[in-house]
Amino acid sequence: MSEMNSAAVETAAPHRYTAAMAADIEARWQDFWDAEGTYEAPNPSGDLAGDPDVVARPKKFIMDMFPYPSGAGLHVGHPLGYIATDVFARHQRMTGHNVLHTLGFDAFGLPAEQYAVQTGTHPRVSTEANIENMKAQLRRLGLGHDKRRSFATIDPDYYKWTQWIFLQIFNSWYDQEARRARPIAELVAQFESGERPVPGTTRAWSELTANERADVLGEYRLAYASDAPVNWCPGLGTVLANEEVTADGRSERGNYPVFKAKLRQWNMRITAYADRLLDDLDALDWPEAIKLQQRNWIGRSEGARVDFAVGDDAITVFTTRQDTLFGATYMVLAPEHELVEKIVPAAWPEGTHDVWTGGHATPAEAVDAYRKQAASKSDVERQAEAKDKTGVFTGAYAVNPVSGDRVPVFIADYVLMGYGTGAIMAVPAHDSRDFAFARAFELPMRCVVEPSDGRGTDPSAWDDAFDSYDAKIVNSANDEVSLDGLGVVEAKARITDWLVARGIGEGTVNFRLRDWLFSRQRYWGEPFPIVYDEDGVAHALPESMLPLELPEVEDYSPRTFDPDDADTQPETPLSRNEDWVNVTLDLGDGPKKYRRETNTMPNWAGSCWYELRYLDPHNDAKLVDPAIEQYWMGPREDRPHGGVDLYVGGAEHAVLHLLYARFWSKVLYDLGHVSSAEPFHKLYNQGMIQAFVYRDARGIAVPAAEVEERDGAFWYQGEKVSRVLGKMGKSLKNAVTPDEICAEYGADTLRLYEMAMGPLDVSRPWDTRAVVGQYRLLQRLWRNIVDESTGEVTVVDTEPDEETLRALHKAVDGVSQDMAAMRFNTAIAKVTELNNHLTKTGAPLSRSVAERLVLLVAPLAPHIAEELWRRLGHTESVVHQDFPVADPAYVVDETVTCVVQIKGKVKARLEVSPSITDADLETLALADEGVVAALGGAGIRKVIVRAPKLVNIVPA
Repeated sequence: MSEMNSAAVETAAPHRYTAAMAADIEARWQDFWDAEGTYEAPNPSGDLAGDPDVVARPKKFIMDMFPYPSGAGLHVGHPLGYIATDVFARHQRMTGHNVLHTLGFDAFGLPAEQYAVQTGTHPRVSTEANIENMKAQLRRLGLGHDKRRSFATIDPDYYKWTQWIFLQIFNSWYDQEARRARPIAELVAQFESGERPVPGTTRAWSELTANERADVLGEYRLAYASDAPVNWCPGLGTVLANEEVTADGRSERGNYPVFKAKLRQWNMRITAYADRLLDDLDALDWPEAIKLQQRNWIGRSEGARVDFAVGDDAITVFTTRQDTLFGATYMVLAPEHELVEKIVPAAWPEGTHDVWTGGHATPAEAVDAYRKQAASKSDVERQAEAKDKTGVFTGAYAVNPVSGDRVPVFIADYVLMGYGTGAIMAVPAHDSRDFAFARAFELPMRCVVEPSDGRGTDPSAWDDAFDSYDAKIVNSANDEVSLDGLGVVEAKARITDWLVARGIGEGTVNFRLRDWLFSRQRYWGEPFPIVYDEDGVAHALPESMLPLELPEVEDYSPRTFDPDDADTQPETPLSRNEDWVNVTLDLGDGPKKYRRETNTMPNWAGSCWYELRYLDPHNDAKLVDPAIEQYWMGPREDRPHGGVDLYVGGAEHAVLHLLYARFWSKVLYDLGHVSSAEPFHKLYNQGMIQAFVYRDARGIAVPAAEVEERDGAFWYQGEKVSRVLGKMGKSLKNAVTPDEICAEYGADTLRLYEMAMGPLDVSRPWDTRAVVGQYRLLQRLWRNIVDESTGEVTVVDTEPDEETLRALHKAVDGVSQDMAAMRFNTAIAKVTELNNHLTKTGAPLSRSVAERLVLLVAPLAPHIAEELWRRLGHTESVVHQDFPVADPAYVVDETVTCVVQIKGKVKARLEVSPSITDADLETLALADEGVVAALGGAGIRKVIVRAPKLVNIVPA
């Protein structure tokens, strides 16, 4: 019989701590906590207001990242972070804090919709069943959540406010001068008064049509609809955000091909906040690796915008090397660039090189064919360093503004609309990609940065481009400006001034960050609170019409297509419900016919603001009461932007969720709805619990529980299988559920094992056989306080000896520090050491020692701690007791061992006081008999003292 099974069925004394006893204890105390509202955190006001004495304590808002309620339920890897935040929250309560700790559910999403498509089950039905299952699993772990504050994003009274926030963003614009969002009504007032000229026209605001006004405002709104290049996935029937497309150009879900297409979609103008999103990272207590990922994703770079005339139009490029402008010998546009169709002539210009045309009869044919080819590639594929560069001449020429040379304009897939302006000036002598392209298409190259490696200034003789920021500019002068002889920094400043003076350029900052694509062609998501009038103008629904709830539909799936057919268009599930789509509404100017928006919001929407709903979950009049938000999340001296005190979750959300939530928080802050400009002050990324994956000769995963190990090899049903460490999951057939471990050992054992496996921020392998170690710890703890035969408490009302006091207070001191720093594995090690010491004495525990031992264990194993606390005679819950405080007199060792060395060799060991001075320690060392004998009368050149542990004597 395995150790695991023997632990579960051991023949026990009638009052021994067993799995059956653990199950009884845990169920009883979970019921007690629910009935007593033990974990309810009072607000300073509102319907959750409570004891003012508790509110007067320091507050601590602790959050886990939103879980998605999967139909597969939890495996033991999922609760790692939840247990950790629970342990930390319990410790914070015991150290005098008013702790807000709860958990909701991020319940909109594609899995439920796909299940609905397959089975016909409404997504709400399956999602709510999954939530109830997950709640039961989490409850069994003894998590101390304030259940009054829990919700799911699919609750209409929650997504009412998600829709309301969308409307705040829709009805706002970003004032670059004030560096904040302002209501769109203030912008309209500026246009009406003439304070701000209407862009693109000399007409007054009052002279514009409704459509024209809507178009103007659409260029300012923070939420706007536009025809823009998107990631179209025919196999899913929906568009995807860049972050939902894999590096090989396929959908994260389903692994379907993704193409570039132009569709009208909703976007969030997150780019307006790029500078603030970067700058405010500095004040956040986040892992540096996460900050770096955010900085790289935002991608700030300084340079210049330069206009190249092409006919009556101009191609604007962004470059960080405007000092090389004289070396631009051709241009490249992204295939999707809006000017491509406009500049393409009917025929090839005279003298066009054959290699430029791609073998096509006309520029239009060449451009069309190349665009289709480029649409089948992902952005990553397009930017890859391919050996062969591809592109095609548009048939158009632009004019280099500094040299006056006519330069051919190409399209090529290595230029993306997602960076800069979607156009580049190509300086092939000083950029490797441009160099390769120029060689492939027989284009001229001009050296304008003097090589320092002796290669000369003729690029035709080079093997690759020369790129340097530490070189002189050459061959860069016209009748009005010369950069020759200047360094890069000076040259950039001089040419920028020249461009600005002539109105053909400006110094500027560019960002890699793109606006956030916010539309999905799905059913199971938040409906947009937007309707369109008969002229196609978008109107916001008034707050009184929120929430706009999802209607019933017969078919939950968007129309899907041949995964490889890029020439398709979305058809959404909502568009099929004509009675819902076409409505008559009175928006304040009488009943009119409108058409609803039939896209839904992405699954990110609900998780952009859920921390605020935890604060004031039943408020139907406001997003959140200002006093409550200020109390829990407002700025403090040590956190100038405010935010949640501790946010724990996986590093996989480094960009998407965190960036989106920060953007929403800043808009709400600018508009005066919240006092916190950042949602999460401190971020902690827990590691992952991994498991061994076993695969047969075909590479198919086999059930890990049925694999046998023999002679260092692994076998399944008589066949040898391979083993690798990887993720845990149902599909990999290696998942272990928390229910299994709770049944075998109890929830407290599972909690201890997951916290003891290693540092919380490091991934670690699961080993079911090792769980029994923490089970034995709890059994010894129980045995130290309760007689296994009688069930009576065995503690005595006598004072402990000094050795026990020292062991106790050292443990208290160490565990306190470890808890505060979330070093739960070392905290458990110190508790184990103390418990082992108490076990070895063989004597009954002093009551004072037993009580403090239980309090030390309480955050980690709350059920057994609650039971022992009650058996020790207390009537109040252990949850709100004070955590033990160490007595410094017992923490410091009475003596420490000092090593005395002569010429680096140990000659004596002295037992000395930890507080001994350097002078006294030197005197003791030199007087030691062994030291005197070792010196043999030799003089002493130097004595190095490091009290209290080291004396190093250097003889003369």
